[in-house]
Amino acid sequence: MRGLATRRLSIAAAALAALALFAAAGAAAGGDAAHQHAQAGKASPAWESMKSLQGDWEGLYQSKVKTSVSYRLVSNGTALMETLVAPDASDMVTMYHPDGERVAMTHYCSENTQSRMRAPGTDGKRIAFSFVDVSNLASPDAMRMTGLVLTLKDPDHFSAQWTGTGMGKSDTSLFEFTRKK
Repeated sequence: MRGLATRRLSIAAAALAALALFAAAGAAAGGDAAHQHAQAGKASPAWESMKSLQGDWEGLYQSKVKTSVSYRLVSNGTALMETLVAPDASDMVTMYHPDGERVAMTHYCSENTQSRMRAPGTDGKRIAFSFVDVSNLASPDAMRMTGLVLTLKDPDHFSAQWTGTGMGKSDTSLFEFTRKK
């Protein structure tokens, strides 16, 4: 009986040791995956350029209407949150994040839609987002954002050219920003 109990304890100890080993290996693999994901984001010039926008900006919409935008890194540096004060004084949020060599985004529009877009890997000076899909669209003809081109002119100046589509027509609006000092 004592031999059986000793053998059961040995088996239980071996099982616990194996479980601990698997848990440690899983944690290490998860850490590697997180590190690889972070490295993939760092490797993208477009993502690095996006991160350089952190801070507060003031600008003009269509060269006439004052507006502002701010950028803040969130989620341990894995996402960039844009808060844009639209010309009608409503706030809109856009979340950007790396997607391998690409940058993906979701725009939470004052039109009550959420457009998703993606930009290919670029040199980071001109980042052109193309429409992927939209949620919460009231009808097939309802207005939604379908394109965004960010042009980073220098560390203190950039433009954002937004394209909206609705009722079978597209319209482009230009925002030009200067970093607040």
